[in-house]
Amino acid sequence: MRPISMTRRAILAAAAATLSFGSMAQADGHQVVDSIHFLIPGGAGGGWDGTARGTGEALTNSGLVGQTSYENMSGGGGGKAIGYLIENAESNHGTLMVNSTPIVIRSLTGVFPQNFRDLTLVAGTIGDYATIVVGKDSPINSMDDFIAAYKADSSGTAIGGGSVPGGMDHLVAAMVMKAAGEDPTAVKYIPYDAGGDAMAALLSGEITALSTGFSEAIDLANAGEVKIIGVTAPERVATFPDAQTMKEQGIDTEFVNWRGFFAAPGLPEDKLAMYQDALAKMYDTAEWEEVRARNGWVNIHNNGDDFLSFLENQEQVMGDLMRELGFL
Repeated sequence: MRPISMTRRAILAAAAATLSFGSMAQADGHQVVDSIHFLIPGGAGGGWDGTARGTGEALTNSGLVGQTSYENMSGGGGGKAIGYLIENAESNHGTLMVNSTPIVIRSLTGVFPQNFRDLTLVAGTIGDYATIVVGKDSPINSMDDFIAAYKADSSGTAIGGGSVPGGMDHLVAAMVMKAAGEDPTAVKYIPYDAGGDAMAALLSGEITALSTGFSEAIDLANAGEVKIIGVTAPERVATFPDAQTMKEQGIDTEFVNWRGFFAAPGLPEDKLAMYQDALAKMYDTAEWEEVRARNGWVNIHNNGDDFLSFLENQEQVMGDLMRELGFL
């Protein structure tokens, strides 16, 4: 699948090792960058973690990058890693930080004082649909079942997520509940620091349902550990075709979360170009297609000014939506 640009509709519907840059390419004309260090603003098992490691896997296995390393830096809803990247900019010019829609949402809500304009924008790379899942032993098998349980006992029907209150997982849950005719501000939402922790809470019975990324739920659903009861895709996703969309179940909600990469402020233009070149070439490799298909991601590709325009548009659209839902 070739990269596609995400539209306004899709938005609505949807320490560190130093990078050693050698020549722009090796003698075979294939390798673009010697090594990349990925900074991940959340814990293991979450969407950021999977995106960074999956991208690194494709880049190294395809030979575009010589080697990769990874660092998880949780805290502050992602703000700790952003602050670290900015405050140690010169020593971090060899680092790519993964992020996604929450960098927009959390700056709007003041979770951290920085926003995407304080970083070097490298590229948006993928999209991931959102989903609501329940545990394998739950009596809930569909969104109709979940809404019925919520109406019967709203305070005892908690939805968890790997983001702060008012963050993306919370916002998706509120969007879904609003579309189902419920008060989106009344939903009992329990936050966890990362998707992995939130999934553990679901499996232990601490929460009734989980709002999470579709790619994060697929492996556990395939293993029979969870049931996917609704996906915010416009149509069923080939990676897990048994999962019904929200729209199929009468809930008019679509949403896709972009993910992409940022660098420290002041990154030299030649180094930025090398990063962007490696990521652009990645889409044409079989190694990337294997990772993409395995995770159920949608290809997107926004470089430089296009990425900036995309983020500014999302900031406006999501801000309007959050104000409508009472989160701002």
